[in-house]
Amino acid sequence: MSTDAWHIDEEDLREYAAGTAQPPWLWSTEAHLDACAHCRRRLAAAVGPAATHAGWARLDAELDAPRPGALETLLVRLGLAPHTARLLACTPALRRSWFTAVGLTLAVSVAAAHVAREMTVPMPLLAIAPLLPLIGVAISFGPHVDPSYELAVVAPMDTFRLLLLRCAAVLTATTALTGVASVTAPEFGPVTLGWLAPSLALTLLSLVLTPRFGPFPAAGAVGVGWLVLLVATVHRGTGESVLFTASGQAGLAAVAAVSALALWRARAAFDTDRRPGRAGDPGPRRAR
Repeated sequence: MSTDAWHIDEEDLREYAAGTAQPPWLWSTEAHLDACAHCRRRLAAAVGPAATHAGWARLDAELDAPRPGALETLLVRLGLAPHTARLLACTPALRRSWFTAVGLTLAVSVAAAHVAREMTVPMPLLAIAPLLPLIGVAISFGPHVDPSYELAVVAPMDTFRLLLLRCAAVLTATTALTGVASVTAPEFGPVTLGWLAPSLALTLLSLVLTPRFGPFPAAGAVGVGWLVLLVATVHRGTGESVLFTASGQAGLAAVAAVSALALWRARAAFDTDRRPGRAGDPGPRRAR
């Protein structure tokens, strides 16, 4: 670099333009270019107008590109591909409003369980907790609730796989929040974990019904069925349900296993040209 005139000499300028300049000369050159309009004009003349315009275009694209949010950044750091992380991050059920609603619902459930001190089982928490992932999954994918639905259906990814990824994300988030709520009721003991089996069973059963009826009707039917079953199995004397005994939990686990098998067999129904819940003979959605 020329020290008498404080301008970049021709050799350093050519190396910088060719991208071969090395530190510390690279840093000195960039610092000087930032302050010297004369050397910037010399650099533009050295690289040519085409390269200059291309550089400005890349800069504009970089400045206009959306910055990944905290959740998307975390997913990428955990090893997910950037496009998969973006599709997961825009899941409606993973928004702050959803987390707030789930947290408040769980807090009310725990409070209700503490108020009913004569109970040996926290029935409000166990009844409501399985419905939360069910609702979350219902609003995770679909043309009416998902702002990225059109992007998702044209993405180079099976709809079934995307749906499973989003369901796993919703289940993980809901399980973490419900686990925290369970810890706040230690006097009930391990029975507070009785929501795990029904949560999984209801979610899988809802997914099995989704291709036929759509996400909202499927989730609604399964949710109503859960509440009816719960009321029917509650002992009037103790106010507890047989569903939260060892045999009841085993039955719910069996329902979850059967639903998982049925879901795997019906996976092709998610990758069709028609939207979930619409009648008609589906055809292949897109080539893989």
